[in-house]
Amino acid sequence: MNVHAVPIGEIIASDVPEDVLVAYGLGSCVAICLYDPVAQVGGMLHALLPAAPNERNPAVRDSRPTKFVKQGTPLLIQSVLSLGAKRSRLQARLCGGARVLSAPGFQDSLNIGDRNVQAAEAALEAAGIRIYAREIGGNIGRTVKLYIGDGQVTVRSLGKGEQTIRE
Repeated sequence: MNVHAVPIGEIIASDVPEDVLVAYGLGSCVAICLYDPVAQVGGMLHALLPAAPNERNPAVRDSRPTKFVKQGTPLLIQSVLSLGAKRSRLQARLCGGARVLSAPGFQDSLNIGDRNVQAAEAALEAAGIRIYAREIGGNIGRTVKLYIGDGQVTVRSLGKGEQTIRE
C-alpha cells in the first residue's frame, strides 16, 4: 500500500491499485473523491474555500485554483480523465464541510463548511457527475481515504472510528 497525503489546495489522481489517497484532518475543507470502477482510476481534491474571490480579475486570481471547490473540481475531473477514466462512469463521494468556527451573530458568514459543500454539489451537478455518498457537516474533523484498487472511501472521525461511506 502506497499512502499519498493530499494537502490542502491540492489534487492527486492515480491509476495504481496499491495507492491510497488521504486528506488528513478535514474541518471546513471538503474532499471530493472521484472514481471510475472500470478503469480503476481515482482522484481527490482537498479544497479550502468555495470559490476564488473576484475570479474575473487576473490580478486577484489565486495562483492555486485547487484551493477552491469551484475552480478545482474541473481540474480534478480532467486529472482522472487523463489517466483513462470515463466521465460517464465517474462516481463522486463528498466528505468534510464541518462547522468549526462559530461566533454569536456570525453563524452564516462563518459557515465555510456548508458553503464548500454547496459549491461541491453544484460543481459536480454541472459536470453531470452523481454523488454516491456523503459524510459532511457536523462540527468534527475527519480524515478521508480513497483506495484506488477498489474505490472504497473511508472516513475516520472522533467518536465514530473509521467507517466506509456508502450510497
